[in-house]
Amino acid sequence: MLKPASLAELKAELQTLPQEELLALCLRLARFKQDNKELLSYLLFDAADADGYTAQVQQAISEGFAQINTSTVFFAKKSIRKILRQVNKVARYAANKEMEVALHLHFLQELLQLPHHITHSTVVDKMAHTQHQKISKLIKGMHEDLQYDYKRRLQLIMETYV
Repeated sequence: MLKPASLAELKAELQTLPQEELLALCLRLARFKQDNKELLSYLLFDAADADGYTAQVQQAISEGFAQINTSTVFFAKKSIRKILRQVNKVARYAANKEMEVALHLHFLQELLQLPHHITHSTVVDKMAHTQHQKISKLIKGMHEDLQYDYKRRLQLIMETYV
């Protein structure tokens, strides 16, 4: 199997290409895979308004949780994992720690508002614990003022869970 070029080699080659070829390559990448198209859409249309995009994603998270089938834990955890995959994908696209913390906090808050028989199942409880650890780790890498705000919000969310 062919080994792909390194990032430095790709960057050097892309700098030598004319604008028309760069445009053609970007469009070809967008057609090739859904993730590439989503990333390109984010970079072109949503990256400039991070707060607005965060609000849109939080709304989508809330809608996803509203549609969860809570009759059985099995179906609920499948839906929860699907929502979490979307949150992780958006966080990876944004590459913004503040947005990532806000999205994961909103996810955790929605998760802990599910019915008691769902949130206290072993799998969902472990998901909540993992999210708590992930958020705490992300918060540690932020500015002190933001750390305080997000730690307080995380604390409030976890207090409602007990």
